[in-house]
Amino acid sequence: MKIAIGTTNKAKIEAVEIIVSKHLDNPSFIYIKAASQVSNQPMTHKETRLGAINRAKNAMIETGAQLSFGLEGGVTEIDGLMYVCNWGALVVANGTTYTAAGAQILLPESIAQEIRAGRELGPVMEQYTQQKDIRQGAGAVGIFTQGLVSRQVMFEHIVSLLVGQYLFTLAHE
Repeated sequence: MKIAIGTTNKAKIEAVEIIVSKHLDNPSFIYIKAASQVSNQPMTHKETRLGAINRAKNAMIETGAQLSFGLEGGVTEIDGLMYVCNWGALVVANGTTYTAAGAQILLPESIAQEIRAGRELGPVMEQYTQQKDIRQGAGAVGIFTQGLVSRQVMFEHIVSLLVGQYLFTLAHE
């Protein structure tokens, strides 16, 4: 089964590969830097969800895969507090689209202020941790959970929700 992943981000790719390989037969993965068509730093659940859907749809269009995944990280504010939010989308060749959201954690106010000032979370986290490529590995969620939940593991949960919805539909057609 030809499966497109609308990113070249290591954490997202590994999340899709691990979950899909457990639940679908003979997957063949294609990685493509698919456009999200949202801002570089999505600021709401709605925008982050749309970015995931757009990545999945654009990867499907560009590859002609049977299934296509889009994963998007963003932030959202609730009562003046900023949280990391994450969404995923799975698009099937017939046009069916599944979506799911993942864990959310509160960002420290010093990080939130930088994002409100127009910066992206990834570079802010690199400056904060003095480490490169945070979003390819632990991510903000990994840093602020003391490594208990990595970005990959968080996205594995979202991919599990997506694949589970897809398998439920197949079983009930």
